[in-house]
Amino acid sequence: MPVTGQRVVRRTLGRRLTRLRLAVNKTRREVARELGISEPTLHRIETGKVPVTVATVRALCWSYQTDQSATDALAELASGTNQQQWWDSSPNVPEWFKLFVGLEASANRIYCYHGEVVPGELQTEQYARAVFDADRSGDEQGAQRQVSLRLQRQNTLLTRTPPAQVTTILDEGALTRPVGDRDVLAGQIDHLRQVGQRRHLDIRVLPWSVGAHAAMAGAFRILEFDDPQDPDIVYLESHVGALYLEEPSEVEEYRRIFKLINSESVSIDEYR
Repeated sequence: MPVTGQRVVRRTLGRRLTRLRLAVNKTRREVARELGISEPTLHRIETGKVPVTVATVRALCWSYQTDQSATDALAELASGTNQQQWWDSSPNVPEWFKLFVGLEASANRIYCYHGEVVPGELQTEQYARAVFDADRSGDEQGAQRQVSLRLQRQNTLLTRTPPAQVTTILDEGALTRPVGDRDVLAGQIDHLRQVGQRRHLDIRVLPWSVGAHAAMAGAFRILEFDDPQDPDIVYLESHVGALYLEEPSEVEEYRRIFKLINSESVSIDEYR
């Protein structure tokens, strides 16, 4: 199984426990009173904010009249809410980004669109350094840590078993903007062509000749999971945080947009 990380396990467990509670038509307040825990604690469990003990999960399953096999499965899942992956303990990964790194590492299919810059998990070290230099933060050590983080994410994406099926569409602007010098940009494009040879990676370019297109509002990612208990999400990132869209209608709209731009894109090997 692919690695996940404690935040993803907490998220998955919280969703399943919430569904069980709703199935027996109980409120959080009722369950909290019944088990002698606080309502805020139950809320944090259901929203994946905190680790959960096996005993707590079994008590909740008892309250929800859950059968033994399902209870045992959820109790086993609870043990993973304390297990850390490298991004969970890394001081270089912002708290708001740690959930995404775990989701990225456990998704079965990932669809990305980027219009301005090559995404971090596909950047060369030189290109990543040029991106962070443009920030002009003055934090030399911090920039190098962020570059190392991006290379570590790339390694996870390329070497995980089983591999995720990844389709990345880059606007041609991301491949013509002179990030770094000409050699840096040329090296980045060569790198994209090389990693694009892997069977599970499909790197594509949306040419200028397409003109106006459906994704002009900005970059996005769609992450899909085989587990029906773990809903697909759309990830939107800003400089200071991220937005996770999980409503089926929202995810479907982004799938529609991605399908449109995918039909207009060309393989990185065809791009000249």
